Amino acid sequence: MPHRPTTPVVLEAEYIEGFRQIYEEKIVFNKTLGLKLVKVTPEGVEARIDMRPELVGHFAYNRIHGGVISAVLDAIGSAAVMAALAAKHMDETPAKRLERFAKLGTIDLRVDYLRPGIGEHFTITANALRVGSRVGSSRMEFCGPDGTLMSTGAAAYIVS
Repeated sequence: MPHRPTTPVVLEAEYIEGFRQIYEEKIVFNKTLGLKLVKVTPEGVEARIDMRPELVGHFAYNRIHGGVISAVLDAIGSAAVMAALAAKHMDETPAKRLERFAKLGTIDLRVDYLRPGIGEHFTITANALRVGSRVGSSRMEFCGPDGTLMSTGAAAYIVS
């Protein structure tokens, strides 16, 4: 069977704005963490958090708390799955695709802490590995200001 190139799916501005509101405002814990989305595409999601005193896990080193790292990896991993899921349902209205967030839940989350989380800000990226009718999975990275990989994550999410 010949390989057919696929046209990249572009998510509408209306969908992206609703997506941003959910992740940055409506999920209050993400707002508390200061999570800001930088890029949202079906191929991947990128976010940023700035270091603040409230996020310190080790006072002597001004190191970010491991719970903050796992929480933002989980949030961005789920965002990658939801963006990929939205691309599979472009026949639906943006509002209808945003309603799918109500069914989202974390099934499994694995985090590997590779280096101490020290820096003024951090970048979190994720991409969906697979999105089926019931479960989606993603891989995530947590990087320091210079791009140094500090933690990785992998997760599975219920999507229906």
